Amino acid sequence: MELLRVQAVAELSATQNDIPEEFIMSKPNRPSSTTFTGPTPDLPVIDLANPDRESVTSAIADASREWGIFQVVNHGVPEELTKKLQLVGNDFFQLPIEEKEAYAANPSSGSLEGYGTQFDKDLEGKKSWVDFLFHIVWPQSRINYKVWPQNPASYRKVNEEYTKCMLPLVDEMFGNLSISLGLEKGALKEAAGGDEMKYMMKINYYPPCPRPDLALGITPHTDMSTLTIILPDQVPGLQVSKDEHWIDVKYVPNALIVHIGDQIEIMSNGVYKSVLHRTTVNKEKARLSWPLFVEPPEEKEIGPLPQLITGEKPAKYKCKKFKDYQYCKINKLPQ
Repeated sequence: MELLRVQAVAELSATQNDIPEEFIMSKPNRPSSTTFTGPTPDLPVIDLANPDRESVTSAIADASREWGIFQVVNHGVPEELTKKLQLVGNDFFQLPIEEKEAYAANPSSGSLEGYGTQFDKDLEGKKSWVDFLFHIVWPQSRINYKVWPQNPASYRKVNEEYTKCMLPLVDEMFGNLSISLGLEKGALKEAAGGDEMKYMMKINYYPPCPRPDLALGITPHTDMSTLTIILPDQVPGLQVSKDEHWIDVKYVPNALIVHIGDQIEIMSNGVYKSVLHRTTVNKEKARLSWPLFVEPPEEKEIGPLPQLITGEKPAKYKCKKFKDYQYCKINKLPQ
């Protein structure tokens, strides 16, 4: 049976003002009844150009402890480049379905790369309202250009330029997080695999949804990465869990959103928090986001850093190879 992409489901659903049952969240998870509408604190916004470097380090660490997520401005990525990245990503999803399917992911191959649909169901059997394009962008030796679109023609060039800007930004995040733990600047990066870490670009495409009160773009989860750096568009949708409330992340022009992932939480022995988040959808507009996942090599063993373990602060997490952690996470097995 041919797989029906969410983009196609959305086009069919628009004429009926309804969505298939498998996309309707259970009542406790519906955004209409669970999004907090009262006054909420804003997500921290950190200016990376602040000449007071101690203040920057402190702000990043505080946000990572209290929120597990923050936004950064003056991050060194040119606005013109982020607009190009958004343009080529959006252009890909406007291609005819047959052209997009040429890059279809093949999960049976063991790889997640390519064009696909987030049809891994949550624990209640519900599906997410999203299609995606997913591929490795770094290191060079891991890239499979066969899953990179050839149309639009500038897709490869723009993604490679954006990746070059991400490498120093990721290093800066790791450095600040390490220093705040009382460690050498390169400690966390080296513990996560150093220059062998894998950078994976994902474009999430959330089509317009006739019942945004019932569906979710992506169901609640934490990222299995070390860090995730997101380029959002202007359509709101990202929500984070804070103090047992789901709150909207406000759009900040030219900002990037930094998520603390599971591996940073583990390596810091719980000092930094992997953020629980989800995405909502929009009735009138498609929404896109560009998360870059920074992951350890598959064979790398990740656990709490020995420097952080004391008699008063024993290890809270097991040491295990990242590939084993990934398998348990994807298959919703206990770690």
